[in-house]
Amino acid sequence: MNRREIFKGAAGAMVLATVGNKVFAGENSNHTSSHNPKKLTKEGNMNRNTGHLAMNTQNTALVLVDHQVGTIGWAGELVAEEREQLKMWTRVIARFAKDAGMSIVLTSSLETEAQGPLLPDFKTIMPEEYEKRIQRTGVINAWDDPAFVNAVKATGKKNLLMGGLTTDVCLVPPALSAKAEGFNVVALLDISAACTKIAAQNSRDILQHAGIEIMTVTPMITSMLGNYKNPASKGFFEAFEAEGVYAAFAKGNLR
Repeated sequence: MNRREIFKGAAGAMVLATVGNKVFAGENSNHTSSHNPKKLTKEGNMNRNTGHLAMNTQNTALVLVDHQVGTIGWAGELVAEEREQLKMWTRVIARFAKDAGMSIVLTSSLETEAQGPLLPDFKTIMPEEYEKRIQRTGVINAWDDPAFVNAVKATGKKNLLMGGLTTDVCLVPPALSAKAEGFNVVALLDISAACTKIAAQNSRDILQHAGIEIMTVTPMITSMLGNYKNPASKGFFEAFEAEGVYAAFAKGNLR
């Protein structure tokens, strides 16, 4: 049995997107391909027009805020090994989004200061998006920078997958601002981390109170795929292979 088969089996059963009383998991669910969406039955009592259920690779943009070599060091809620895990998941979603042809917006803050440049992997994984990154020169809430807002709106996507370093300073403010302007925002927390554990919990509370779903990379991707026969699954499995995710699963104790 190869790694893909293992993932589709035992590990795939573990990767569940649970909302309310319904659970969707891989090929055995009623969750449909992004290429052939269906309305949810009444008994499901979920709205596919909002949250992560509304998202697929064609109608969603990936927005990464301040994933920089300096800001990763400010993720005080994480120990060193967990910061490496964060970078792994960030590279996974970046690789998947690029391969799937998703719109991607990158932004950084004060690259010549303590924040430093964006993670160097971005330049390799998504060189075009890296060159077009919005380099903010002091604006803290990225949504307060007209260039950033214009870049997001230029994607033509109303669904935004967002992550930021740090969660409390770089993710929450633009996520709330985008939500207020009518965007459907989902926050990816395994590619985000706060300055402290208290700030991490507070950030989750604020996001959820605002109606912003919080998700992690694996169930978010599988939700967008809907079916392992979706052509975009190729990029999903390749990203897992490239970033050593299967080995990380085997090792255990993931954040």
